[in-house]
Amino acid sequence: MKTKAIVITLALCLFATPAFAASPHMGTWNLNEAKSKFAPGAPKNNKVVYEAAGKDIKVTVDGVDGAGAATHNEWTGRFNGKCYDVTGDPSADQRCYKMVNARKLLLTNKKAGKVTLTGTIIVSANGKTRTVTTNGTDANGKRIRNVAVYDKE
Repeated sequence: MKTKAIVITLALCLFATPAFAASPHMGTWNLNEAKSKFAPGAPKNNKVVYEAAGKDIKVTVDGVDGAGAATHNEWTGRFNGKCYDVTGDPSADQRCYKMVNARKLLLTNKKAGKVTLTGTIIVSANGKTRTVTTNGTDANGKRIRNVAVYDKE
């Protein structure tokens, strides 16, 4: 009985990994501006990093705002549809990711409880490309849609 328990424990240690470890979303993604389409003056996330942070996922974003000034924001949470605090994003204080399937996430940004942006994130079948389609409003209240394409580093 003791041997069986040890074998089962070892098997679980060797083969049980967090669900996000094998996620195609994890890693470093660089913006491919040539393949992307942005509304005039839209901010651009040049580099996005998804990494494990204990049982959570940390997303670090570096880019530029509509005027070309450097931006940086960070989010730590889970892809469970719940909102978690985001720091460094002037248009959002919370971000929510919901996993639809292994390659597709739904994204929602909120500021003071109000939705400011929604989108989808899809990783290609080969895992080399990530497409982020977002919908929101600009500073003048005009609806905008951006499609950002990223290459995996």
